[in-house]
Amino acid sequence: MPDRPDPSAARAHEAYRAFEHAGWENAAARYEAAFAGATRPYVPLLLDAAGAAPGTALLDVACGTGVCAREAAARGAVAAGIDFSAAMIETARRLHRGIAFHVGDAEALPFADRSFDAVAINFGAHHFPDPAAALREARRVTRAGGRIAFTVWAKGVNEAFAIVFAAVRAHGAAAGNYPAPPGGDLVSEQDCLGLLARAGFAPECASARRVDAVWTLDRPQDLIDRFAAGTVRTARLLAAQTPERLAAIRTAAAAAVSRFRNGAAFDVPTAAILATGTVAGDER
Repeated sequence: MPDRPDPSAARAHEAYRAFEHAGWENAAARYEAAFAGATRPYVPLLLDAAGAAPGTALLDVACGTGVCAREAAARGAVAAGIDFSAAMIETARRLHRGIAFHVGDAEALPFADRSFDAVAINFGAHHFPDPAAALREARRVTRAGGRIAFTVWAKGVNEAFAIVFAAVRAHGAAAGNYPAPPGGDLVSEQDCLGLLARAGFAPECASARRVDAVWTLDRPQDLIDRFAAGTVRTARLLAAQTPERLAAIRTAAAAAVSRFRNGAAFDVPTAAILATGTVAGDER
């Protein structure tokens, strides 16, 4: 007898999707100048893992403003991007003419089976209500022997995030009012390998490793400003603070960022997990 649908799970899925969608629609106009700088240093590693090369048909899923698709195209790949935020896609089309950008859902990609040689997901997997469903879709549209690569933020070793949340703990107030991700946390190599397994990748076709970079900021106070302007969950947390608490958070975070001065700029360490799944040649 087939399992009955779980109404509570469906509601959680839709609530999380609506929360994320509203957040990214709101952040789209500011994302490129605000938070894209945090993810951009990882794009070359992500594209290497996906196998992006001249002539590679590559799909950038959760493409946002098109950072990854643009870099893939610069390598000579035939790049396309897709995002569920129409505002993000509008920005991507304006910034990167000549690349095909589509509005669509990562969990129900509007492409035929085996349409691409590779799929890249640049810090998007942890925003999906059902990351395993999204990776199964990525696998479906990828040709045999192709690779799906994705990045997520690492926990416990990520200085930029640690600074923000330490400042909030010391000077802010807890602010809920947003749904938890139904797909669970994706913050470690083990989390990502487990996700790849749930998406149908055999152990020998899956890998995950930590990678490191720096986020270069012009001013110490830029860290809080860019989280506030270019994220969803952390932006909601910061927006919920009183003006006095937010000012104290900003001061504490700026003092911590000052430790990472490098000449006229500030290089704040970040860390991510880079995971890759290869589509087996015998898949149908």
